[in-house]
Amino acid sequence: MTAVNFEIGVFSAVVDRRYNKMEQVVSTKYQYPKVHNAMWPGLVGKGSPGAEPCIDLETMLDLTAAAEIDGLRFDGVDIFLFEPHVSIDSTGDDLKRLADRVAKRGFVIGSLVAPVWPPTGGGSAMGSAEERKNFLTQVRKSCAIAGKLRDIGIRQYGIVRIDSACSPSEWSKDPVGNTKRIAETFREACAIAESCGERLAAEGEICWGGMHSWKHMAELLVLVNRPKTIGMQADMAHTLLFTLGYNSPDDRILPEGYDWSQKEILYDALASMTRVLRPWVIDFHVAQNDATVKGSGTHDKTGRHCLPDDPNGKMDVVRAAGLWMRDNNGSPTRAVQHINWDGCMFPNEVMMNPQTWRNILATMLAVRNAHGWN
Repeated sequence: MTAVNFEIGVFSAVVDRRYNKMEQVVSTKYQYPKVHNAMWPGLVGKGSPGAEPCIDLETMLDLTAAAEIDGLRFDGVDIFLFEPHVSIDSTGDDLKRLADRVAKRGFVIGSLVAPVWPPTGGGSAMGSAEERKNFLTQVRKSCAIAGKLRDIGIRQYGIVRIDSACSPSEWSKDPVGNTKRIAETFREACAIAESCGERLAAEGEICWGGMHSWKHMAELLVLVNRPKTIGMQADMAHTLLFTLGYNSPDDRILPEGYDWSQKEILYDALASMTRVLRPWVIDFHVAQNDATVKGSGTHDKTGRHCLPDDPNGKMDVVRAAGLWMRDNNGSPTRAVQHINWDGCMFPNEVMMNPQTWRNILATMLAVRNAHGWN
């Protein structure tokens, strides 16, 4: 089936790559979904020996706040609960100060990333009893923070993001048993989230065992069997690699030796994948990818995030986003209240350039104009 070529609404963009500028003519058709920027690209893949230094939260907030097109701005931010941005052990006063910092820039907080990995105090979701206990402790702390931010009034929507915190190579030593253990841990995490009035979103990504292909991702969520509490966080850069079978060749959708100029084949493949995963999606990252992987610092290789106007980007971002944001009948799913841009592992030089965020904002507004609602 040929993927639907959705209209882009009133957005138009002309890219002059010689000067890395994008001229936009933007008006807003819809109020939803709200448009957010992720703060964790200031941390992920940075700060370790040999990597670039971290970018502090104040700077990330300022860069996001400075982006404006015809009076339109980002609506909010999504946050990683890890220092030096936000401590997982933040006190109530700490969180009030965080809320003030966000609110003074006219933003709200949406989704939160739980630091579930061993280097950040967590542990493998399929690991030993101690490792799984550490994983769940980080989920519990994250959900408690999410609830406190709701009580403060700075957060009214969003999820708590998790993953399996283990590698595909470790998972592959016992695929059935390890998937079962991950599902058991996730069910315990769901009980924690429910006690706090929160939902969890597991991010499908090629670097996380048991979640490293579209098929394994769907099988895991079915096995957890808590659809009201846990869903999927879909990132367009990571899920493009699902169609290539990266780290899971048997689940490849695009043919071997695929010619990237044959765009309808690409959108057919994306449509096949999204038909399976879209019903689970409760958090969505707009992104671009050039069909390659990237690792930085302590972060394993995963889908490379590219600028929206990257000449090597493989997707029409607006068209591909519609495959996640619209159902099989072409109607908006309204499954998320906000969409987020994730620029993980962008070089600091790119991140410190104000034009980067104006271009990204333009893309996010184009996605909302094409697939949003009131």
